[in-house]
Amino acid sequence: MTTRKQIISDFYSQANEDSRLQRSRHGQLEYAVTMHYIHRFAFPGANVLEVGAGTGRYSIALAKEGMHVTAVELAESNLAVLQEKSKGIDQLTAIQGDATDLSRFGDQTFDMTLVLGPLYHLYEKEEINQAIDEAIRVTKKDGIIFFAFLSVFGIMYANYLFGNWEAGQEENFTKDYQVRHFKEQLFTGYDVTEFEKLFTEKTVQWIATTGTDSVLEPIEDRHDFEISDKDFTAFVDWYLAFSEKRELLGNTNHLLYICRKR
Repeated sequence: MTTRKQIISDFYSQANEDSRLQRSRHGQLEYAVTMHYIHRFAFPGANVLEVGAGTGRYSIALAKEGMHVTAVELAESNLAVLQEKSKGIDQLTAIQGDATDLSRFGDQTFDMTLVLGPLYHLYEKEEINQAIDEAIRVTKKDGIIFFAFLSVFGIMYANYLFGNWEAGQEENFTKDYQVRHFKEQLFTGYDVTEFEKLFTEKTVQWIATTGTDSVLEPIEDRHDFEISDKDFTAFVDWYLAFSEKRELLGNTNHLLYICRKR
């Protein structure tokens, strides 16, 4: 039986993850919004853990800003790129690891913990809770934790609105429209309220739930889509003013749940 780790590793060995946040407008927006929120809470010299660091887009940027960053990545192909790109950056340490087991780190080690990808690929309740609990455990009291997740509705709009809707609906919903989660999806999505309920019994205080890439992903594939650099800059500023509005959250593909450890 193919394991979750094998599925993830196989996918990222073929995907161009390194340019994902640069090559498209929705990727650029996701990066800009995420960094905006990180900067709201981060400070120079902070000890930051990024779990699921990919090829290091965030970790490298934060280390260059003067933070002490530990980057953990599961996929060997991503880790190899991260380690190569971070050569000479003394404030960044990149290691292989899984979000469900951060036992190499002590309790209350980090000022900020970023879990910006692993929950896209976790399906079993036990592993989901392990990843959440581990991130909370290694974060200092009053530290900030970011959990990225996907909207199941954003997945439907981005991947199935222009064809094969019925297959996407069958993959992501039961016949009575409950959200499905299983490893062969590769990327699993949530109803926003469903995701927030994962933290009901956790030792955290909710700060914000925000979208990060708006409706850009599905519409950017249209042949007539175009937005100038000037208009995109204005759009980013506009979106940051409204990215937490509840009525907009289901339209975005990527989201952040931001909380403080109690």
